[in-house]
Amino acid sequence: MFLPAKTVLVGVDGSQHSSRAATWAAAEAARLGASLHLVLAHDAAHRERAEEQVREIAVECRAAEPDLHVRAQAVPADPAEDLVSRSADAALLVVGSRGRGAVRDALLGSVSTAVATHAGCPVVVVRGEPSGRGPVVVGLDLSPTSRPALHFAFDRADRGGAELVVAQALPDAYFLPSILEDPERQRLQEDAEQQVGGELAVWRERYPEVVVRRVATDQHPVEALCSQAVGARLLVVGHRSRSAAATRLGSVALGSLHHSPCPVAVVGDQVDLDW
Repeated sequence: MFLPAKTVLVGVDGSQHSSRAATWAAAEAARLGASLHLVLAHDAAHRERAEEQVREIAVECRAAEPDLHVRAQAVPADPAEDLVSRSADAALLVVGSRGRGAVRDALLGSVSTAVATHAGCPVVVVRGEPSGRGPVVVGLDLSPTSRPALHFAFDRADRGGAELVVAQALPDAYFLPSILEDPERQRLQEDAEQQVGGELAVWRERYPEVVVRRVATDQHPVEALCSQAVGARLLVVGHRSRSAAATRLGSVALGSLHHSPCPVAVVGDQVDLDW
C-alpha cells in the first residue's frame, strides 16, 4: 500500500472551489479507508463565520460519503503555514485552485502554490470539474524526482481501476526540426522508450492489474502532460522537495498546476518507495 490509511487533510476557505476540492477529497478518503480533516484558517475577527463555513462543508462531505469520519476545524492561523505544518501527519493534502479575473483558469492561488511546494505529503490541487472517470496521467523523465510520482500514479490507478498513461517528453527533442526521419530524433525516441520500459517493469510487476499506455512526444513537457490530461481523472507530477534550495516548484510542476484541465497531484521526492 502506497498511502497509509490515515487522514486526508483538506484546506478550505468557504468558497465554491474549496467546497469542490473537499467533495473530491471525501471520495478519495473513502477510497483510501482514511478519515477526512477539514481545516479553515482565518483571522480572529472572522472566527464565527469561519466556524459556520467549515461546518457547512463538513455537512456536504458527510452527505456525499455517509460512512466517512469527518472532522471540521476553524483555526486562527496563516492558511499555507498551518496546512504545511499539518501535512507531515497526513496521507494526502487537498486544496482547490483559485484564479482572478479574466485569466482565472491560468492563475493559481498563493495557498495552493505554497502547499504544493512545501508540504510533507503528496498534494492534490483540484482544478476544473473533477471526474471519477478517465485515466491517471503521469509525467516521467527518469530522474529521482519522477520515480515517487510514478509510484503514486500506479497506486492511484490500481485503487481506482483506471488506465495509467505514462507520458514522456523526449529530452531536448522539441528543439529538433519536426522531421520524422531525422536520425537524432529517432535515436532519442529509441533511448527513451528503452529506459521507460525498464523503469515500468518494476511497477508492472507490483501492480499487475494496471493497464499501462505509454506516450512519447516531442512536445514541451507541460504541453504534453496537459494534452494527455484532457478527460483524465488525475495528473501526477514530481517535485524536487528535498533540496534546501527548493523554495519554489519546478517549471513542469508549476506549469501543470497552471494549465491542467483536471486535478493535479504534486508528489515530492521525500516519499519513501518502500511504504
